[in-house]
Amino acid sequence: MKKSFPNIRLRRLRNNSPIRNLIRENVLSAHDLIQPIFLIDGKNKTEKIKSMPSIHRMTIDLAIKEIKILQKLGIQGIALFPCIKDKYKDAYGSESYNDDGLMQRAIRSIKKSVKNIAIISDVALDPYTSHGQDGILSPTKKILNDETIEILVKQSLSHARCGVDILAPSDMMDGRIKSIRKALENNKFVDTKILSYSAKYSSNFYGPFRDAVGSVKNLGASKKDTYQMDFSNSKDAIREAEMDISEGADIIMIKPGMPYLDIVSKINSQFNVPIFVYQVSGEYSMIKAASQNKWLNEKRIVLETLMSMKRAGANAIISYYAKDALKWMK
Repeated sequence: MKKSFPNIRLRRLRNNSPIRNLIRENVLSAHDLIQPIFLIDGKNKTEKIKSMPSIHRMTIDLAIKEIKILQKLGIQGIALFPCIKDKYKDAYGSESYNDDGLMQRAIRSIKKSVKNIAIISDVALDPYTSHGQDGILSPTKKILNDETIEILVKQSLSHARCGVDILAPSDMMDGRIKSIRKALENNKFVDTKILSYSAKYSSNFYGPFRDAVGSVKNLGASKKDTYQMDFSNSKDAIREAEMDISEGADIIMIKPGMPYLDIVSKINSQFNVPIFVYQVSGEYSMIKAASQNKWLNEKRIVLETLMSMKRAGANAIISYYAKDALKWMK
C-alpha cells in the first residue's frame, strides 16, 4: 500500500540557512542594545565588581573612552549608574540633586566629548541614601511616597539641566511620572524623555547590581517589597504601565528580563508604546559563572537570551553583555 505523506511539512522552511534567514521574524542588531556603565569619582581608575566578572566601575574619563569604543561597535545608548562614597550619603539622598554630583558631571562631560549618543540616567535614591532604600524613611521605617517624589523631581531637573536625553525613574513610587513630567514641562525641558520602570519586580536577581552601586551594605537585610512589585503578580504590571503612560512616560521598562518575558509579551500586546527590557545583574552573573565553568557556551546563550526578549516584544535591551554581543554579532 502506498504510504501517505502530509501536504504540510514545516521542516521545508528550516532545511538551509538562506531560507531560515529569509523567513526569520526577529533580528537582533546594534540598535537594540544599551550598555550600562557604573561610575566612580576620581581619574584614570577602575574597580572590579566581585559579583559581576568582567564588569568594572570606572571614572568619568575612562567611561568616555569606553563609550567611544561602544559607539564604534554600533551602540546607540548608554545607561549611567553612580557609586558614590559613603560620606556623601544621608537619609534623604540629598547628593542625588547636587548639580556638581558624580552623575551630573558625567552627563555634562559625556555630552561634551561624545556626539550622537543617547544618555539614560538612573533616577532613584538608593545609591545616595545611608539606608540603601529608594525612598525617604519615616521614623517607623515606612517608605514615604510623596516626600520621596519631591526629591526625585529635584534629581530629574538636575539631570535635565546637564542635557540628559532620557530620565529613567527606577524607584516605583506612585505618581512620580506625573510630577517629573510636569516639572520638565514647567522648566522648558519638553524634549527630555522619560523611561519609566513601570514593571520593576522585587526580584532576587538584583544582588550583584546593589553591590555595584554600593547600596548592598546599607540595605542589609531590608527588603523593597512595599514598592517594587510582587513577582507572583502580572495584573499589577498592566496597571503600572497604563498609569505611567497616562502620566507622560515615553517608554516603559520591564525588569528583570528573561524570567519576566510573559510580562513583556502582555504589555506589548496591550499598549502601543516602546518597551525596554533590563537583562539584570543576576542574569548576567549566572550566565557568566556557568560559562566560566564550561557548562554553557557563553556566546550562544547570550545571543539566544537577548533574542528571546526581542521576540517577546522588546524594542531595546539594557544588558551588561551589550558590548560582547556586538562583537559576536560582527
